Amino acid sequence: MTKLPLLLLLLPSLVFAQQKNIYHKGWVDFNKNGKMDVFEDPSQPINKRIADLLSQMTVEEKTCQLATLYGYKRVLKEEMPTESWKNEVWKDGIANIDEELNNLTSKTDAASTQYSYPYSKHADAINTVQRWFVEETRMGIPVDFTNEGIHGLNHDRATSLPAPIGIGSTWDKNLVRQAGQTVGREAKALGYTNVYAPILDPARDQRWGRVVECYGEDPFLIAELGKQMTLGIQEEGVASTLKHFAVYSVPKGGRDGAARTDPHVAPREMYQIYLYPFRRVIQEAHAMGVMSSYNDWNGEPITGSYYFLTELLRQKFGFTGYVVSDSEAVEYLYSKHHVAGDIKEAVRQAIEAGLNVRTNFTMPQTYIMPLRALVSEGKVSMKTLDSRVADVLRVKFELGLFDYPYVKDPKAADKIVHTPQAQAMGLQMNRESMVLLKNADNLLPLNKSSVKKILVTGPLAKETNYAISRYGPSHNPVTSVLEGIKNYVGNGSQVTYTKGCDIVDATWPESEIIETPLTAQEQAGIDSAVNQAKQSDVVIAVVGEDVDRVGESLSRTGLNLPGRQLKLIQALQATGKPVVMVMINGQPLTINWENKFVPAILEAWFPGPESGKVIAETLFGDNNPGGKLSITFPKTTGQIEFNFPFKPASQAGQGGANSWGKTSVNGALYPFGYGLSYTTFDFSNLQVSPEKEHQQGDIKVTVDVTNTGKVKGDEVVQLYLKQELSSVTTYEYDLRGFERVGLNPGEKKTVEFTLHPDDLAILDKNMNWTVEPGKFQVMIGNSSENIKLKKEFEVEK
Repeated sequence: MTKLPLLLLLLPSLVFAQQKNIYHKGWVDFNKNGKMDVFEDPSQPINKRIADLLSQMTVEEKTCQLATLYGYKRVLKEEMPTESWKNEVWKDGIANIDEELNNLTSKTDAASTQYSYPYSKHADAINTVQRWFVEETRMGIPVDFTNEGIHGLNHDRATSLPAPIGIGSTWDKNLVRQAGQTVGREAKALGYTNVYAPILDPARDQRWGRVVECYGEDPFLIAELGKQMTLGIQEEGVASTLKHFAVYSVPKGGRDGAARTDPHVAPREMYQIYLYPFRRVIQEAHAMGVMSSYNDWNGEPITGSYYFLTELLRQKFGFTGYVVSDSEAVEYLYSKHHVAGDIKEAVRQAIEAGLNVRTNFTMPQTYIMPLRALVSEGKVSMKTLDSRVADVLRVKFELGLFDYPYVKDPKAADKIVHTPQAQAMGLQMNRESMVLLKNADNLLPLNKSSVKKILVTGPLAKETNYAISRYGPSHNPVTSVLEGIKNYVGNGSQVTYTKGCDIVDATWPESEIIETPLTAQEQAGIDSAVNQAKQSDVVIAVVGEDVDRVGESLSRTGLNLPGRQLKLIQALQATGKPVVMVMINGQPLTINWENKFVPAILEAWFPGPESGKVIAETLFGDNNPGGKLSITFPKTTGQIEFNFPFKPASQAGQGGANSWGKTSVNGALYPFGYGLSYTTFDFSNLQVSPEKEHQQGDIKVTVDVTNTGKVKGDEVVQLYLKQELSSVTTYEYDLRGFERVGLNPGEKKTVEFTLHPDDLAILDKNMNWTVEPGKFQVMIGNSSENIKLKKEFEVEK
């Protein structure tokens, strides 16, 4: 099957290929010398192939393997190779080309192209670009085609997933593995060889705009889901590049944009919270890529840090892939952090630290030329240069690019990308990401036969941009919440719509601190919604944030519903009609009034294109919400930092010894792991075996969970671990296991967990991971604050 596509693939340059005679049975003559070199021999060990290739490369060719070329329209000016490329720096090759011909939709750098769709056309186009590098450069080193993929592959009409914060709320490891496989499979079919996903940053400051792009706040949950996503992607023969290493997600004050710096994180906390997911995913899933972050830690910029990029990443964690910089992170060494006086010194610091590939929205020579000068001046040794290049080549060899550099069957892409099965998986992930926050008097699910007049209102009811936000697929048709509800109820109920208010008012965000009176137009909008509500059986208010209110460079200082949305909710609630509040948002919001007075609240996060369908199914009971919060909802920004896990008493109120007065709002609005259901569950028969174990042994934990309600539903069984006494202060308790279980009414299942020594380990006084002898408590619950069962075991010396 592959011979015919290969022949078709080579037709445009058949004369060239015959002249050079580079394509042979089982190998490619990349350096065009007429013989099979060691690096061209698939039977040779990779390290030997790397050494042989390096020995034949010039400094020019080596330095070109250490820079990214951003794809068409972002930096590259031509869609297809042209004669002028012979005069460009990449005539000597290039490490990778990012987001090439993916038809990116972005406010800042949209990159429309004719080659993104049909999918087979893109695969052919990637082959054409790859062929240029193989055939027209001296050594013929293939390109690593990179692309984003945190909620589905960042390509025109690829399969969409909900935003990562929604993926995190599924707590479904098997489904996340399937999602990774889908991303990897589609990438491979389209010609991409490296996907920038998953994001492993713990989102510990709810104000931070990129919370929407993270799985949540807890390092264990992030590690478990990130591991599955990475395994899924790489099982399809595509590299997974982890983002953003390291301590990136807690800039001072949660500020993003021009800030992205100065995390106030102690060393032990850095290891236990921020490095933990990276260590686990690198060691257990063997991710082939890591992206270095913009920020500093303790005054040391990560992208110029030997400690982070070499000692931690390679020597301690065992990473063997290549490190790519976040865009402009190298330049920040002199433009923001001021640890380098100019670009040349910044380049020197980065490459000495362990950076492999620099990425920026400029032509690659802005990095390559200073690097060549440093080598010629002896300021960067050939040994260092070779080591950095070897890491890049290793990934290319492991991906098989030196055995077959092309998409083998471009036409197959049309049958592989965005299949009905993949779309069904994405739809299921959307369903599982729904989190029911409140359901007073079982208002939900709504009864379609008894609810005849439905008002759908709110600024997000007809909005769709949240479903195609940055770093995921573009141009998929989106079903709005309004459309979804109309489609669901059909002709059986009357659905009316009025917007009620805009997402923000004219002076927002200043209006969060200096409120202005409602304009006549704003009052009329709310009045219209109120009048419609009075004539309705139920009000569905769709509120929250859109892509202009949360995301990269969009951190917030307040977390209330933006603009006049609370006023709309208050006016609707005052009608006495039942109000259901649907939230579409990317970060926890401080919805205190809403939680106190609105009877039903559904958290939908940023769902995918099927959002309207899924939300309608959930409101009317066809989808029983089983998602759980992967991040704490604080009551006020004044509580931040407020997260799980936490140190003993660090999030306590003002009761108890040496405490008096009432001066603060205490406790979580909704805790980590929280989420309601339309049914009920019971936990029983907690067993821990053995009850005494040595330091290197495993502990088996089993528990029974039963659906005690009347409808089918999913429960997330959560295992928390508490060490009763330790040599250093540890977290009050840690998440150390979870399983999402689907149960029919009356059905019981036994859930089994295995606690490994790594799950029990702490960083001791000498900063060594150690399992200390003593007593531990296993706690089983369905949120971090709703512990149902406890049992003790002991670790002996």
